[in-house]
Amino acid sequence: MSTFPSLRLFGPALALALTACAVGDLACSTPLHAQSLPKRLDARFDAPPMSRQLWGAALVDDKGTLLYGRNPRQLFIPASNAKLVVAAVASALLPPEWTVRTSLYADGPVTGGVVNGDLVLYGRGDPTFGKRCFATDTLREGACETDSFTRLRELADALRARGVREIHGDLVGDGSYFEPAMVHPSWEEFDLNWWYAAPVSALGFNDNSVDFVWAPGTAPGTPAAITMSPDLGDVVFENRTVTVPAGGRSDIGDRFFRRPGTLQVWAEGTAALDGPPRKESFAMPDPNLYTARALRQTLEQAGIAITGTTRATTDSMQYRRARTTAPLAEITSRPVRDWIFPILNRSQNWFAEMLLKQLGRQFGRGGSWAEGLAVERRFLIDSVRVDSTEFSLVDGSGLASGNLVTPLAFTKILRYIRAHRRAGTFLAGLPQAGGVGSLRNRFVRTPLAGRVRAKDGSISGVNALSGFIERPDGRMLTFSIQANHHTQPGRTVIARIDSTVVEMGRAAGR
Repeated sequence: MSTFPSLRLFGPALALALTACAVGDLACSTPLHAQSLPKRLDARFDAPPMSRQLWGAALVDDKGTLLYGRNPRQLFIPASNAKLVVAAVASALLPPEWTVRTSLYADGPVTGGVVNGDLVLYGRGDPTFGKRCFATDTLREGACETDSFTRLRELADALRARGVREIHGDLVGDGSYFEPAMVHPSWEEFDLNWWYAAPVSALGFNDNSVDFVWAPGTAPGTPAAITMSPDLGDVVFENRTVTVPAGGRSDIGDRFFRRPGTLQVWAEGTAALDGPPRKESFAMPDPNLYTARALRQTLEQAGIAITGTTRATTDSMQYRRARTTAPLAEITSRPVRDWIFPILNRSQNWFAEMLLKQLGRQFGRGGSWAEGLAVERRFLIDSVRVDSTEFSLVDGSGLASGNLVTPLAFTKILRYIRAHRRAGTFLAGLPQAGGVGSLRNRFVRTPLAGRVRAKDGSISGVNALSGFIERPDGRMLTFSIQANHHTQPGRTVIARIDSTVVEMGRAAGR
């Protein structure tokens, strides 16, 4: 509802106070505090220039009573708030210690240390072959993986322990545990170049991305210094960049390109001489082949020779017989609680999509987007008791603009998982204001510093934040704020969202 009539009624002084509060000043004026909570929150949403966009919000107390609603039952594009759904459903359905295996099978007899046939790397959807931390306490033993090749070396060591020294056949990356489709049809074509839209299959390595670190060259006019990691010899890279004088434009990060259907990649743009090094991660088009090539390099370094080529398959029938035999080597994934941490804390899209397909494989009819979404839908309706008309999801990460969820549905999902016996899996990954994760720089120097646990989200024209506010008495408020169809800079909308959450917390403290 609009508060503009009340502005005219109370005069210019109150109008000025409301406007000052709305543009991000967290210390609202006394006249604004004198109003009811709904009017104070509406004032923030109705003040220009934010009044032209769509706002959705729901705030509920620890009993589920709606304290404030702004279009709470209307559907909004949630961006990465969609990750709350896949993380909550997986946390409830899968034990925290649940794992999957990645196996090496021989498609032929093994005699005298020789595999007489193809060596098949069969993945079951483990996303943890990469460098990252899986806990807020990064110093805890085992919390971080510092080398993307660690797990592959474990496979190579296990193969050597079996006495295998030669492969007289091909090395095959078999991703058939999941569906053949690896790229979601709703993702935009440009996004497919980048890590956040990496293809999704049952095999994965280094987030299915190559990391490019770029920095200025030695002098203006020289190419920028660009290094690629890991370098498996499969990417043909051309450096078309140039270094410009100090203070110039640095835009290489947005100007990596790939010739469609190939691994021919080039970078354009400029790097300012005084600019710092930066990293961009470029998605690899075939994760099954990419992982197999990484394993080949690892096997060769371990002294295991391969006479054939390296290739990939998503045909579940091709090596079905081989998979009925005992694996030559096998490793176990990190537990699923470690999969959920990057999804919530770092908003890692690929992990979310891998987990969604895993839900389809474990509880549906197969490892596909469609089956994973069907599992989510049944769980939200049957277990969480969310009205079926209050959500419509098309992927797991929120990258697709076709996802729709109401603010009230998010509060129901959050309250459900917080009360669940496996809540610890979910809550351990949810960012805390001022702590490790995507809220590291938010709510600092406010009354809610350290008292907000929430997941953010942003795509073009969309910003969102959903989570919990801790009251001084220890009880929790649950909220969801969705901003859609805006043309404002993201930081401006985020500031308005954060100031609104602070106002919600201020009211909760009374």
